[in-house]
Amino acid sequence: MGTRTIVKIDEELCNGCGACISPCAEGALELAGGKARVIKEELCDGAGFCLGACPTGALSLESREAPEFSEQAVKNLSLIRPRNYIPQQCMQCGMDEDQVCLLPLKRRGEALWICTRCLPGLIHG
Repeated sequence: MGTRTIVKIDEELCNGCGACISPCAEGALELAGGKARVIKEELCDGAGFCLGACPTGALSLESREAPEFSEQAVKNLSLIRPRNYIPQQCMQCGMDEDQVCLLPLKRRGEALWICTRCLPGLIHG
């Protein structure tokens, strides 16, 4: 086991809203006892897409000793567990992640989502 970057969840700040669950493509997060938690460290790739979705700032990245990320573990989990998530919507057009690709962003402290079709308009005005 080596040192690598992985998600850390501050249970004091977590309000259990579940907004962080959907951005995690690997399925490493779940709600348990009203709080978000990492199911298994080997499922977390440390990309941090979940961070921007958290409205309370309960998630952060830290370097710590953890098992290596396992693509096989992610694949195995996806075979036994149905995808259970809250579809996020583009802040501009309202299309959800089942229809288009969404990217997380923060604006004035608020976690938002924008689709790849609307992103150029946001960038260029």
